Amino acid sequence: MANTTSAKKATRKIARRTIVNKSRRTQMRGAVRTVEAAIKSGDREAALKAMKLAEPELMKAAQRNLVHKNLASRKVSRLVHQIAKLAQ
Repeated sequence: MANTTSAKKATRKIARRTIVNKSRRTQMRGAVRTVEAAIKSGDREAALKAMKLAEPELMKAAQRNLVHKNLASRKVSRLVHQIAKLAQ
């Protein structure tokens, strides 16, 4: 348990940031799931639309250190590749 005043404040601060970060992470994951669902259904147009929303979400999450920047880039790359395969 925190003893000093600054440690108590830090604990409160961390709790507030955790709530914000969880919300942002959930939003990002939801956007990715939407793209994956569109890909699975084979709907290229819906997948492209969803990807247009998901890519900025992923990159913002990487900028805010919610996920590693390489993870965000890798996810975007793989999703775009899967969408490209739908065109064939």
